[in-house]
Amino acid sequence: MTQSKSPLDRSNKQAQPAFANKVLSRRQFVFGASAILALTTIPFSKNALANTMAQSLTPLSGKVFELTIDYKTVNITGEPARATVINQLLPGPLLRWKEGDTVTLRVKNNLDHDTSLHWHGMILPTGMDGVPGLSFKGIKPGETFEYQFPVKQSGTYWYHSHSGFQEQTGAYGAIVIDPEEADPVVFDREHVVMLSDWSNEAPESIYANLKKQSDYYNYHERTMSDLFSDIKTQGLVNTWKARSMWNQQRMSDRDISDVTGATYTYLMNGNSPAQPWQALFKAGEKVRLRVINSSAMTIFDVRIPGLKMTVVASDGQNIQPVIVDEFRIGVAEVYDVIVEPEVDNAYCFFAQSIDRSGYAIGNLTSDYALSAKVPTMDPMPILTHGDMGMNMEHMDHSKMPMGEGAMQGMDHSKMPMGEGAMQGMDHSKMPMGEGAMQGMDHSKMPMSEDAMQGMDHSKMPMGVLGVAGYGSNSDIKHLDSESGPQVDMRVDTPKSGLNDPGIGLRDHQEKYHRKVLTYADIKGLHATRDTRQPSREIQLHLTGNMDRYMWSINGIKFADSEPLELTYGERLRITLINDTMMIHPMHLHGMWSELETGDPDYIPRKHTVMVQPGSKISYLVTADALGQWAYHCHLLYHMPGMFRKVVVK
Repeated sequence: MTQSKSPLDRSNKQAQPAFANKVLSRRQFVFGASAILALTTIPFSKNALANTMAQSLTPLSGKVFELTIDYKTVNITGEPARATVINQLLPGPLLRWKEGDTVTLRVKNNLDHDTSLHWHGMILPTGMDGVPGLSFKGIKPGETFEYQFPVKQSGTYWYHSHSGFQEQTGAYGAIVIDPEEADPVVFDREHVVMLSDWSNEAPESIYANLKKQSDYYNYHERTMSDLFSDIKTQGLVNTWKARSMWNQQRMSDRDISDVTGATYTYLMNGNSPAQPWQALFKAGEKVRLRVINSSAMTIFDVRIPGLKMTVVASDGQNIQPVIVDEFRIGVAEVYDVIVEPEVDNAYCFFAQSIDRSGYAIGNLTSDYALSAKVPTMDPMPILTHGDMGMNMEHMDHSKMPMGEGAMQGMDHSKMPMGEGAMQGMDHSKMPMGEGAMQGMDHSKMPMSEDAMQGMDHSKMPMGVLGVAGYGSNSDIKHLDSESGPQVDMRVDTPKSGLNDPGIGLRDHQEKYHRKVLTYADIKGLHATRDTRQPSREIQLHLTGNMDRYMWSINGIKFADSEPLELTYGERLRITLINDTMMIHPMHLHGMWSELETGDPDYIPRKHTVMVQPGSKISYLVTADALGQWAYHCHLLYHMPGMFRKVVVK
């Protein structure tokens, strides 16, 4: 295999001007992530579906595999861009192994930078894990590295580059391992579904933008209209208090995803929403869908309207079946589900991003002439103070006007809010403590329809600084001065994340009659293997500073950290406390993370565990793998800081 002769020079950054100005170009709207909003009510094009027939994953099976990593020019959004591909494929080939075999994978690097491949979720010798600097030196340009290890497990897994940001540009693929004995899951047909996020921007540019402005890709921050809406529903004083709490913590209730559909196009098996992937089924079949989130930064909420899904495996490990309507899948997580579609019908496999800025779609059909309608995305979720562990006991709920008359007594007709209305006011110095608005005659505040004309709401910061003394009542503390620049918040009383489906999903049972999977639903199919009680606990705080876009563990970035040392054979508990407002999918290499979901006899084994904002979660680990291992958040742009070396000796 040869290197692409004319890879696109990333220095061109074709999409950068549009994103720098935060304006969506016509090309991005028609072909990129924003196109999904226009496609919401449009059925799949039959011609487009026919063209995607060859764009499913390409399988390779056996015991010996030849893989090359190359540059390739691709066109996903309507403009060419440079991808990092495996065997000239994006995603890379689907590797099919057999439990009990020993596999050999020869990986040649045709890039002009070092590369690597990590076999995500695999239990193998440390030298084969594929993490440069820990497991091995990496693969130099022009060199070939031979991975060889016994396959000790079965199920659905995946692989990806662990070098730089190559994973973002396409260096990933799926793994399916057939069990040595009879598969306990009964199915007639299977499809692997790889979800990912693609940007024409170079990942180095994305990371630089986030470092300069953490909400660079967030186009949904609060506006003046939101402020007046909150005043109407919550009352003036409580609105000021609530806004102040967010500002004191330097947080926004709209910060759901760091990187959004503003630059991302969401893919399913490499196919964009404009040309969706499709899969066939026949009458009476039970179809197994092996769903892998191989994205760099995107958490997806998955459902198939009209079909129940029976979850039968989590992160490659069989679990007791759970029937659901939808599930959230974190970056690097894997779920296997069984569906039983009806013949002469088509169904939309719908994976919407957690911030609702876009989606990936596929078509499950019994006839290529049939296509499913794309459902409407759910509303964009908004963080609450409860999500961040904030204590709202000191809010005066008894005085919160919630009815239609919430703003009665205010003479709206006399509020001059034209272009010059707020000139000369130094808002940065407005005292907003409990007494800040005393003495103001709210009954005479003019609120005419012309009030907001001439104001650029898109650029208005909607927090309110400085409710005097209010921060002391919060369970989340601002720590910029106490703990150094790496930490700007801490949750004192984190809640359990086991029974919580997560922001944006909590009301779906009541509102949409959709059962959502939670971690508490997951129980291992087989009895817990190591029944020993843990001899010790390691508590780790997931920490960050959103303003400076810095991520860490216990307030210490990876570059300054000491390794976590484990003793071979010991049983320990790891408790993770998320002190940030972002979900962190944490991945421990080389060993299973046995999630404590409430049933000690059937503890499920996972390789990646999501930790929700303001929450905690724990899992047991048997340190049965000698060597050095990586342990990190799997959000690609969090990984440089939120990373630890684990040494088992």
